[in-house]
Amino acid sequence: MPQVEQVADAPAEPTSTGAEQKQNHAAESRPSPGARLRALVAAAPVLLTDAGVLAFALWTVFYHLAFLVDLAPSTTFLIWAASCVVAFGGWLWWRRRSGPASAADPADREAVGEAAPAYPRPLLALVVGAGTVSAVTAGLTAAADGIGAGIPWWIPGGFGALAAVGGLYLARRRWLGTPVGAAPAGAATPLSSAYALVVAVLAAISGLFFARNSVDDAFFIGKSVWVAERDQVPLRDFLFTDGVAPAMNSQPPVPSIEVFYGAFAHVFGLHAASATWYVVMPVMSVLAVLALWRLVQRWAPRRAVLAFTVSVAYLYLVAGQDAALGTFHLTRLHQGKTMFVAAVVPLMWVYLTEWFDSRSRRGLVLIAALSIVATGLTTTAAIVLPLLVGGAAFAMMVVGRWRDGLLAGAAALIYPIGATIWSRLNAGPITENAAAAFYDAEITYRRTILFGVLGVIGGLALWLGSLATRRRTPQLLVAGSTLAMSVLLFPGVLEVINSLTGIGVVLWRLPWMFALPAVIGILCTVDLPRVRVFGSVAIAAALVACFALLGTPMWSPKSYVAVHEEPVWKLPQQRKTIVFWMTRLDRPDGVVLAPSTLMHTAPMVTSRMRVVSPNDRYLPDYGMDTPFVQDRLKLVALANGKADLAPVPELAGAIERLNVTTICVYSSNQLARDLAPQLGFEQFATRKRPGAMTCFRR
Repeated sequence: MPQVEQVADAPAEPTSTGAEQKQNHAAESRPSPGARLRALVAAAPVLLTDAGVLAFALWTVFYHLAFLVDLAPSTTFLIWAASCVVAFGGWLWWRRRSGPASAADPADREAVGEAAPAYPRPLLALVVGAGTVSAVTAGLTAAADGIGAGIPWWIPGGFGALAAVGGLYLARRRWLGTPVGAAPAGAATPLSSAYALVVAVLAAISGLFFARNSVDDAFFIGKSVWVAERDQVPLRDFLFTDGVAPAMNSQPPVPSIEVFYGAFAHVFGLHAASATWYVVMPVMSVLAVLALWRLVQRWAPRRAVLAFTVSVAYLYLVAGQDAALGTFHLTRLHQGKTMFVAAVVPLMWVYLTEWFDSRSRRGLVLIAALSIVATGLTTTAAIVLPLLVGGAAFAMMVVGRWRDGLLAGAAALIYPIGATIWSRLNAGPITENAAAAFYDAEITYRRTILFGVLGVIGGLALWLGSLATRRRTPQLLVAGSTLAMSVLLFPGVLEVINSLTGIGVVLWRLPWMFALPAVIGILCTVDLPRVRVFGSVAIAAALVACFALLGTPMWSPKSYVAVHEEPVWKLPQQRKTIVFWMTRLDRPDGVVLAPSTLMHTAPMVTSRMRVVSPNDRYLPDYGMDTPFVQDRLKLVALANGKADLAPVPELAGAIERLNVTTICVYSSNQLARDLAPQLGFEQFATRKRPGAMTCFRR
């Protein structure tokens, strides 16, 4: 049979081994370079923000553990940096072994092809009506001197509570009635992620040119300068007494961010202020903007790029009020509390959404890591986080997910509450500051959510935002957050919290728990029949127009911001120049007395020149009636040129007790210049205009 012989005589084809088959299959399935690049761009916001969270959480843990073994901040920093390098290398090895995988947000899975249950029209009308009434009356009432003056706060407070309860019921009904489908929703695309990255980088660059003076920086940057110059964590007072007096009761050493700045500067040989404002702060700006993008992209039902643009416009254009969320962003992200509200809050909502959707260990780990980050940024985390997570957990529980809510609460609260308990056990309870201001619900709304038309827009986002966000989990979590906020804004609630805790000075920060900029942006995605895309663009344009016409932009002098032609420190440049001039004087050892503005600046320049009162706002921590405080107030009045001065013998006694050896005053302060010789000082240095100064020494 010729055919058989021919087949038998033909050479056999080589057979592939199992290993070769796997290699061939891997080569065939390996994505092209272009596909890998697109996947990397799409995943970049997630990779950057998650890596930032995990890295800073690790730093905070190392910082706290360093107290047990008394490590220098620079040593802690080097150990942390090495650990990050090892962890990054391990992650790359794991990725190489496990193959390419998308790092984009694990999107929740919605019903596809099945309509969500319709809202009961009477209840929907009630919620929309009550929410609108509360938003309008709150915005007008908060204006105080406008057409809403005289409206009692129980009207917006009561209607807001009604809208919140109804909104949560509608969200629960839709969540329970919408089965989970098979297709993911809300996935980021390379183009949308690239847009967010460009916006984040441009925002970081613009922030370099904004200088917003903050008196709190005498403490925050001053602490970093101390660490950079001395490679020590100041556990006692470093502002007034160079470690002699105990640390301020209201400022425990729990936050790690200022020590991070100082350790970074010490290791790289930089000035702490330059390291903070020129190196670290741009990175934080990028992360904060990407955190906002991740939340909007996750919660917006459609047109996330448009909603994100409106949110960024809100932050840039509505920044004039001292507590407006726009003031807690690019111009002061170096402050831990600002990074908390700008980045931690939106990321916490992202992680809670992921956890509730997937119940993955990754989501729970990120919630726990972010709570450690929040603890390392600000003590405010121990106040705001329980309310934020509490609102989310309650929303989970109303749909029967008790275990998920409890686990999320435990992951988010164990570390910050534990750190707070530890600090209070070591420092004692917070001493109530009689000089601190308490703001009731109406004024809190006015300061944070604002008033007038802007307050109405904020109120609509607060009380009707759950109806605009994507269905199922985002809608449910926003409704839970709205309910928590409505309880806090109900008349008398903040007063009760203040009477029970004595923390009235920070209760105005409680609205930080609500992701207001993100939800305001999402308002433009409301699906209007027949004019869907055009309608969204029109709403977005109207919102931005209101921000531009009625708000105060971030770069306005009314926002206490100066715009410069080059990157600068975040303080008045002339004060910085004068303080550097003072540090170069041939001064005797001892304390320097100068005008308040210069003494506020001095700790940000050096820890080696101690001044009488770096920040008068911190004096109440030491008892206003004590000689420690009264001596300083008398001398500050002299340096500031106040007419109602204490008698010369009292001034001389204060100078002796505080060991003041140098007095520098503006040359226009003739009163101080005349009294200096009577107090035993002689003139030894002058500075010409601008900022003319005259200095005396003992």
